[in-house]
Amino acid sequence: MNITEQDIKLIKSKGLTVEKVLSQIETFKNEIPFVALRSAATLDNGILKFSEHYQTELTKLYESRSSDLETIKFVPASGAATRMFKELFKFLDNYEYEKESLNSYTNHEKANAIRLFLIGLEKFPFYSVVIEKVKSSYPNFDTLSEGRQLYIFVEMMLKEKGLNYGAFPKGLLPFHNYTDHISTSFEEHLFEAAGYNKNATGNSKLHFTISKDHLEAFKDEFERIKKKVEEETDTIFGITYSFQKPETDTIAVTEKNELYRKEDGSLLFRPGGHGALIENLNDLNADIIYIKNIDNVVVRKYQDEVSGYKKVLAGKLIEIQDEVFRILNAIDKKAPTEAELKDIKKFLVQQLNVRLPLDFDKFAEKYKIEFLKKSMNRPIRVCGMVINEGEPGGGPFWVKKENGRLVLQIVETPQINKNDKRQCDILKSATHFNPVDLVCGVRDYKGKKFNLQHYVDPDAGFITKKSMNGNIVKALELPGLWNGGMSNWISVFVEVPLTTFNPVKTVNDLLKSAHQAKLFT
Repeated sequence: MNITEQDIKLIKSKGLTVEKVLSQIETFKNEIPFVALRSAATLDNGILKFSEHYQTELTKLYESRSSDLETIKFVPASGAATRMFKELFKFLDNYEYEKESLNSYTNHEKANAIRLFLIGLEKFPFYSVVIEKVKSSYPNFDTLSEGRQLYIFVEMMLKEKGLNYGAFPKGLLPFHNYTDHISTSFEEHLFEAAGYNKNATGNSKLHFTISKDHLEAFKDEFERIKKKVEEETDTIFGITYSFQKPETDTIAVTEKNELYRKEDGSLLFRPGGHGALIENLNDLNADIIYIKNIDNVVVRKYQDEVSGYKKVLAGKLIEIQDEVFRILNAIDKKAPTEAELKDIKKFLVQQLNVRLPLDFDKFAEKYKIEFLKKSMNRPIRVCGMVINEGEPGGGPFWVKKENGRLVLQIVETPQINKNDKRQCDILKSATHFNPVDLVCGVRDYKGKKFNLQHYVDPDAGFITKKSMNGNIVKALELPGLWNGGMSNWISVFVEVPLTTFNPVKTVNDLLKSAHQAKLFT
């Protein structure tokens, strides 16, 4: 590799080393192995479903212990809203209102998303803000054709000369239109957190990972809503922010796995994806960490149900930790008897989804205990799973590792070999979907915080192809935060209702009832 002195300076400025960059290039050359799916996790094999009585018991357990715990809500929120408005940007690029009617355009382009956007226009939370600005700039707006009106509306909403929503972080976009105000998803996360992430003194901590460019905007939004939200929830919020670290950026290469250079001759580095956030998560100091994406919120009517299930998941985490910590402390005091070993094995298999080596019973006692301790002394995550209704993204599967053992994992579709019919059939058989609804325990049985980077599977990243100035560039994404990034955690999957999963991936998702506040006011 022809690495220059200038390259070395750039590499070091990011906190990287030349060796690390060369290692990434070798990853491109060798490629990343696909996962080996064995089966989908189902209610019969890997996913738990709780009775109402058991949910009540877990909620009581959490509520009885929460005042003694330090909890924090972790919200990945760095994404811009550009992809959310993809179809609208396409509309601005392709529609020529002077040459054809809107109806003609939507027909020949099969632009169903544009039709739905137009039908629901007045129900969007930003409608009144946009239309006011439109009419102040276009006094003759009401006399224009339908196509011209829609074009002006979308342009005013998305472009820099208007409201510039296309460049907003998704967390600061108008999401819900109440009778007295319009709320952002950032605000809704505060209201939701007050329902389960609050200590005995009424304090609630939240941590948002954002783009550095958006820091002041998030701070301004919090100051704007702080008094109202704290009074209505009787909560004092402690908000912290962090950014994806530059040392998690990855080198970009050409299709021939050679260093890609920009027009000025410098190397191209790209963000490592949400897997880079394991470093941000690792920096937090708490007993329990809740993880949820910025766009997965609901109007207030549904927040009690969402909060209720968070308490159930947290109660299950505490129940598991209690038993894990009890066993590990007991082992430290004296070696377990044969009967105790049998109970521990049963707990590992039935409660922690650990599959034992086939020859485990032939291990010497010392190695049995060593294996059991290592299997239990790990970070723990309890993950909500929803019924699969065709949403794109990852799900829960049993995966066969190189050593032949089966492990329960969240797997993303790019990790699966689409040319392998058997693997594709397993993928299609999935009954549940990962909504990113996690409750995490990151301390060990002695109260020491785990180093989460020790539990990442480095072989679970992705290689993707991007277009850059007309060239194809290969990019390396780090193991995703909740799949490869937590690959070696204890994983417990629990079915939760679809009402807890309401992401806004496209602008038209805001038309769903979970985001329509005025339906209930």
